[in-house]
Order: sequence, then C-alpha cells, then structure tokens
Amino acid sequence: MDLRPHIEKFRRRFAEVEAALSDSKTFDNPQRAQELSREYARLKELVAAGAAYAKTVTDLDENRALLKAEPPDSEMGRMAKDEVAHLEAAEKKLSLELQRGLLPPSPTESRNTIIEIRAGAGGQESALFSADLYRMYCRYAEARGWKVETMDSNPSDLGGFKEIIFSVTGTDVFKRLKYESGVHRVQRVPATEAQGRIHTSTVTVAVLPEAEEVDVEIKPDEIEINVCRASGKGGQGVNTTDSAVQIQHKPSGLIVRCADERSQQKNKAKALKVLRSRLLERKMAEENAKYAAQRKDQVGTGERSEKIRTYNFPQNRVTDHRVDLTLYNLARFIEGDLDPLLDPLMAHDLAERLKALNG
Repeated sequence: MDLRPHIEKFRRRFAEVEAALSDSKTFDNPQRAQELSREYARLKELVAAGAAYAKTVTDLDENRALLKAEPPDSEMGRMAKDEVAHLEAAEKKLSLELQRGLLPPSPTESRNTIIEIRAGAGGQESALFSADLYRMYCRYAEARGWKVETMDSNPSDLGGFKEIIFSVTGTDVFKRLKYESGVHRVQRVPATEAQGRIHTSTVTVAVLPEAEEVDVEIKPDEIEINVCRASGKGGQGVNTTDSAVQIQHKPSGLIVRCADERSQQKNKAKALKVLRSRLLERKMAEENAKYAAQRKDQVGTGERSEKIRTYNFPQNRVTDHRVDLTLYNLARFIEGDLDPLLDPLMAHDLAERLKALNG
C-alpha cells in the first residue's frame, strides 16, 4: 500500500484541528473541544509516525543499494545487511501504525477502563487466580504509567478474590486491554492440593470502557439506591458506618455495589460509574450484533463466555486461543509482561478490520 497520500492527509487534517483548538470559541462547546483534543492527540502521533516512516523508507533504500554494491563478506556488506534487517522491522511496525490510522477511530478506544474479575469454576483456586490476574494487570498498568483504583471487592478466605472491580486510567487503556474480556483458564497444582495433582480452573474477565454521561442517560426514577454497613476488611471506619452503596437499575435489572470508600457519596459515585459502563457495554453489544458476520473474522467477540487464554504453570506456557499463539514465558507474563500477546492480538485485529474496510 502506498501510504504517502494518507500521510499527507493526516498532515492536512492535523493543521485544521490545530487551528480549531487555537480558536477560543471552540471551547464554548466543551464536548466538541474534548473531541478535537482527542483527535489532535491521535493525529499528532500519526504525523510523527508518517515522518519516521518516510525517513525509514529512504534509509532502507540507501542500505539496500549499499548491500548490492558491497561484497557480502566485507565489513560494509555485513553492516548494511544488519541495518536492512533492522529497518525492515521498523518499516513494518510504522506501516501498521499508519494503516491503523486509516480506520475510523472508535470513540471508546481512548477511554479509561473498568475491569471486573470474577472467580469461575474451581472454588478457592479460582479465587486465588483472580487475585493473580488482578496483580498482573496492576503490574502492567504500573509499567505503562496508568493508575489503578479499586472500586469493589469480595475477598475469599485464602487471600484470593471471588470478585474484584477496579478502574484503570491513562492513555489508550481500553485500546490495549479490551482483548482481555473473556474466560481465562488456569492449569496448575493448587496450594490446597496435598497430592500434587494439576487442577483446571477458570476466571471471567470483563473489560468495560468507562461511560460518560452523554453515552448513557440514567434517570433518577430508574434507579433504587440502598445503603448498608460495609463488611470484610477495611478498618474500623469502613465497618462501623453505613457507607456501602447498592444501586439497582430497574429497566435492565442490573445491580451494582460499591463499598471500597469510607464515604457514602464516593461509593455512590463509583457505583454509578460502573453502572453506566455496564449499560454502555450492553448498548455496544447490541450494536455489534448487527455486524455479527464481520465480527466472526475479528479477534474474539469479547463475550464473557468465550475461553480466550490458557495459563499452564507446569509447562511455563501461556496460549491465546484467538490467534493460536503460545509463549513459553508464563512466569514473566503473569508478572505483567503482556505485550508479547497483546501486540499480536492488536495486529491481527487491525489486519482483519483493514480487510473488511477494503473488501
């Protein structure tokens, strides 16, 4: 694909958005200003990638010419060969980044994210693995400079979680973590297993883009709010005040509970945030169902019932079933080194979306 016309298009649009943001009248409409700011950040990255791509292509042509002119066993020939390999990898990466920019941007990709982890089959072992996944995502978020905030949790007796809900805020959070939605299967010898037998357990992960008030309207008469005393760990202040908040959304039947904060108002705000995000997820699922045939070719459906990944501890193996990719570095992966799987998932998804766009 000749990317030069597209790079020029990115440059022109970037200049237009930059001019709009320099006009004070733009900020009379806060929502429009926010949309332009997001577009500006996206285009700024694409323009920079375009400049880097153009330079890489020029350098690659020069080194390929040098490789042809020099004897392959000479020092210059070996240096040119190494440089060509390096530049070809860089060109491929930048090309994918620019092609991604051709796709219509999803309004949710730049959103902050709410993640819900729930123990599935496997009892205490499943709850322990829920805690492992929570720690894994926290490590990954820390490495990327994102912020994690717990919203609600239901600890198990052995230190795991029957359920934990938390928010992740930062740049491109949902864009990278949306592929984590689904069933995660773990195969290992549980700490509670006396005879050393390998057990299989499951944990369900739901990744929700944080909804804004303009996405989902919740009318006061549609919700029922109850407050109660928080239970479990959390200290004297939490356990002796009616700070826990439960909200029921009558039209959908959804129930959200939040008890992480000592303040009833803070818990209410967090619970409403989770409720909006769950309602937005439902709305998106209904819209996506209209394009079910196209989605079969994409990376998973994001359904909570879909088994997406297996973690096999005895073999130090992690397998993602959507792209049929197995890595033998589970120890590093569970410590938060997720990119070796997330990058191929994003690349495959991009390729399929481009195929649908061009086909």
